[in-house]
Amino acid sequence: MRILNIAVPQLFGAIGIALGSLVFGHGWVAVAVVTVVALVSGMISTIGAVASVSGLLLLLNAVVGAGLPMPGEWWLAPLLVSGGGLLVLLLALLAWPLRGGVPERAAVADTYRTVADLLAATDRPEAYDEARHTVTQSLNQSYDLILARRTRHHGRSPELTRLLAQLNAVIPVVEAAPAVHLSGRPLPPELPEGVRHLAQAVETGYTGPIGLDLPTPTTETTRAVDHALRHAADVVAAPDVDPRGIDDRLGRPAALGIRAARAARNVALSAASWRYGLRLALCIGVAQVLVSIVPVSRSYWVALTITFVMKPDFGSVFSRALLRALGTVAGLVVAAAVLSQVPRGWWDVPVMLVLAPLIPALTPRGYGYQTAAITPVILLLSDVLNHEGTDLLLPRLLDSLMGCGIALVAGYLLWPESWHTRVGDRLADAVADTARYVEGAFGAEAVDPPARARMRRRLYRDLSVIRTEFQRALTEPPPTGSRAAAWWPLVVAVERIVDATTAARVRVRHGAAPPSQAEVGQVIRQLRELSDGLRQVDVLYAVRTDLTGPSGSVLEPLRQEVAAARAIASPR
Repeated sequence: MRILNIAVPQLFGAIGIALGSLVFGHGWVAVAVVTVVALVSGMISTIGAVASVSGLLLLLNAVVGAGLPMPGEWWLAPLLVSGGGLLVLLLALLAWPLRGGVPERAAVADTYRTVADLLAATDRPEAYDEARHTVTQSLNQSYDLILARRTRHHGRSPELTRLLAQLNAVIPVVEAAPAVHLSGRPLPPELPEGVRHLAQAVETGYTGPIGLDLPTPTTETTRAVDHALRHAADVVAAPDVDPRGIDDRLGRPAALGIRAARAARNVALSAASWRYGLRLALCIGVAQVLVSIVPVSRSYWVALTITFVMKPDFGSVFSRALLRALGTVAGLVVAAAVLSQVPRGWWDVPVMLVLAPLIPALTPRGYGYQTAAITPVILLLSDVLNHEGTDLLLPRLLDSLMGCGIALVAGYLLWPESWHTRVGDRLADAVADTARYVEGAFGAEAVDPPARARMRRRLYRDLSVIRTEFQRALTEPPPTGSRAAAWWPLVVAVERIVDATTAARVRVRHGAAPPSQAEVGQVIRQLRELSDGLRQVDVLYAVRTDLTGPSGSVLEPLRQEVAAARAIASPR
């Protein structure tokens, strides 16, 4: 995973600086090449996290190569960049011979611990919602890590097979948690502690007998947790696991070549990737034309500002542009004090030792803080090379403001999709998938437990992505931001519907009477009507909530959640 995450972006960075250095000083040819690189960078950035960083480094280094003279022959700069990347990769892999398999075990153990926290929070609604999101993220990370590595081993690694079995074994515990949460009664503390005990066994690779001190279950929900926990203990304690009996809950990923070809095809045919690529290319093209016509001392700073601001997967373009401008102003105040008061020479070393750690310290607080921390470091490094002192301040300010202005106008305001985004489209897809999940759990042709588990896991993963997308939309200016804020309760309601469906399935498995097909069909029909309605409007609208059924049915909590979701879909 580290080879993939470090080497691939560095390769694209080397390609970018090679292209940039080849067109340095070639006027309009450089403008055209950098603009085309921006188009490609924007399109490949839509594939995923590694591709996004690769696209960023491709464009960033192309801009630097086209704006600064590189030393020696054209191949020296990419060679030096690759050498730096290989050094970072080597340092990252130094502990690999001693830690083979440790990251996977640690990931599965962490998942068990998040599940323990989930069980401990079942009687506290706010804490439960946060714990459930943490469990979803942890499960995603663990499955991705183990299945990706298992693909390279073709299923023949006993260690990976055992870890996958342990990860699958905790799923029934996760499925039982919503039933406990809906009951409103806290679990005995021995149950969460039992999961933490299993986490310790997973992390250390212990395979001996595991003595769980569990209380006698008295309700359907506690029986479900007790049964799931004892099954997980048996799996964790087993020294050997038959790989033929292990089901990959999310499906084993395809080979790397197949996934690369599929990603390339999707990028080439995706309207979204073309739109983002064209937006980024337009902004970079405008910037390159502008600095070619208007003389500026650091022409590449304008395009670099756009490169960092125009990353929608990093957050709202609108808010990032404003935060970039404010952060630059704050950073220049610090840089002015340093450049005017600190003598050049060895004094730069202690100053850098103070300023550089502020970057990782302030980055989690937001993009504006990150920019404020990076700006004085960049200017101090520039002064070491060029000895311009405070003369660097005004060009940096003007270039950053120009880049932010271009991004706001050419990358945001000129594209109606930026400020007329229909934030309900992805949520409508999730509601439709929820209807299929209910049908798969209780319908006339209910699917088997492994298939149902895959449906639920994909649904939770999609809802996690939707949450991230809505949180990004909340930072947009009106009407997008206010519309996302109005729809946010519906996102939470859909998550509660999935929880209620899982809880009802658990109760049926542990003795409750199954619902009638008429009840199931009514819930499915209401969900599909809600999904269809969300696709047709930009604002929430009034809908009917005529859900009725036996009060003692296992679907009663689900009906209440569906009715609540449809009641939310009304004007505010």
